Amino acid sequence: MAAEQTKRGIALQPEWLAQVPTDRRFPDGARLLFCGCGTSFHAAQTGGEAVQALELVLRPVRDADLLVLVSHEAETPLTLGAAQAWAGPKWLVTGNPNGPIAALCDEVVVAAPGIEESWCHTVSYTCAVAAIAALRGEDVSWLPDAVEVALEEPLPGFDEQERFLVAGAGRDWPTAQEAVLKLREGAWVAAEAYETEQLLHGYLAAVDETVRAFVLEGEGSGAARAHAAVAALRALGCDADLVPTRHPVVDVVVFQRLTVAIAETRGREPDRIRRHDERWANAAKAAKADNAA
Repeated sequence: MAAEQTKRGIALQPEWLAQVPTDRRFPDGARLLFCGCGTSFHAAQTGGEAVQALELVLRPVRDADLLVLVSHEAETPLTLGAAQAWAGPKWLVTGNPNGPIAALCDEVVVAAPGIEESWCHTVSYTCAVAAIAALRGEDVSWLPDAVEVALEEPLPGFDEQERFLVAGAGRDWPTAQEAVLKLREGAWVAAEAYETEQLLHGYLAAVDETVRAFVLEGEGSGAARAHAAVAALRALGCDADLVPTRHPVVDVVVFQRLTVAIAETRGREPDRIRRHDERWANAAKAAKADNAA
């Protein structure tokens, strides 16, 4: 099976990141609330306080001045519902300025120069994260070069494990969640994301040597607990790596590439996140039908 579209998206990241707009800022002093679904929710979390789109639809009154929606194609149904439910100002971070969500927003920030072909989103994620960082006033000019380096670094090894674990805390928590989503939808392995400290409070009981584990290092107290988590995982016989961290845009690249490597080794195709198979295609159709109801 091929992974050409996913590999192309990963390779495009330095080029597309160099085009992320840096000329706008969120309003000074505004209390921001970020929102999205799936990969876009993970990107939203990198901006600050974030809520899943469905949760915002269920409870749209929140203590915030501005809702920042993240949707690559600007048409995600539940994110559209969140935009419709929110009574205040709305901004959108997207790759499509003409989608139905864009029509509802006061400001539209086009984070990517095109729509990603693979359904296993990579470049659209990192562009959204970089755009949010720029809107918050962060210097993102170094990210394209840093990702270029990350694309060439050696990949961590893996054996025949079908269970994977990624843990992180603080700024690394969204990265852990996005890493696991890539592994699940692209390589079809059972992957789980844990906040570092939560991992050490009971979850270890279901972990053993069959799990391939990664812990994002972070800094300060988070780094100390990350080191403790790796020690605990190794004591259980896990093949566990401590992963140094710099920035969510850079840190996720190793997991994007690892997803493709596992998929290719095991004859799996990440581009359509398993929906070329009738069972998974029907499951996706059933979810859409239920949402429409």
